[in-house]
Amino acid sequence: MQEFTMEASYVACSCESDLLEDTVFECLGEDSTHDSRKGNVLSSSSSRVSASSVPPTPRSEGEILTSSNLKSFTFNELRTATRNFRPDSVLGEGGFGSVFKGWIDEHTLAATKPGTGITIAVKKLNQEGFQGHKEWLAEVNYLSQLSHPNLVKLIGYCLEDEQRLLVYEFMSRGSLENHLFRRSSYYQPLSWNLRMKVALGAAKGLAFLHSSKAKVIYRDFKTSNVLLDSNYNAKLSDFGLAKDGPTGDKSHVSTRVMGTYGYAAPEYLATGNFVASLLLQVLNVSSSRPGILLLVI
Repeated sequence: MQEFTMEASYVACSCESDLLEDTVFECLGEDSTHDSRKGNVLSSSSSRVSASSVPPTPRSEGEILTSSNLKSFTFNELRTATRNFRPDSVLGEGGFGSVFKGWIDEHTLAATKPGTGITIAVKKLNQEGFQGHKEWLAEVNYLSQLSHPNLVKLIGYCLEDEQRLLVYEFMSRGSLENHLFRRSSYYQPLSWNLRMKVALGAAKGLAFLHSSKAKVIYRDFKTSNVLLDSNYNAKLSDFGLAKDGPTGDKSHVSTRVMGTYGYAAPEYLATGNFVASLLLQVLNVSSSRPGILLLVI
């Protein structure tokens, strides 16, 4: 995983989210300036976060874990829930590690038999991977505070000896990347309307992160991190590389481009300008062509 040093403007990111949303509405043949849905992107009643409710960051590890409203699982609980992390339970793999399918009781959150209770996705840290405790803690920090229809829900975590695990809601349709670039009986090509629905959902998630409520720079925006539920509602996942946006009278923060090699636009690396990055995501979704994505936001 390569990193490139630069200074990113939070104001530019915020404008970009609106630009992507306008573009999606135009693709749908709708006027975003008169659509009531656009006005709800940053003020959705289901976005249960306010500027006053988000504790100031950076916070210490102890503050993050003690103030978290997440379930603290033991390693044995998650081993039982995933049937001992069986290979046939693997949902996918990434820079952090493998993701396993599991089951827990809806009320007690205790491990249950396969097919009973609620389905979960358990991400287990690969001890030899590129990411580690820092990214694990960042994920707990942000997703324990932020709640939005277009952000994946974090249910709990496990911190035990060298083990680092994260427990999420199960997204039955998998990643957008699979639907765009894989061809199988399960992953069928998405219709144009579904592609625009997914792009709009991702834009809403980013707009929320860039709003005055959250002020978060995502930094890992790519199709593999856009997950889909059973109704093709898009939710952003993987906040291990996320960073706080500027506060007070600051207009920018210093950050680095981070993510998967080959996804950063060449002109961005040369000039530091990422105004078009989210529009490239729309092109990616509409054309099913990989490799033209920017990951800083």
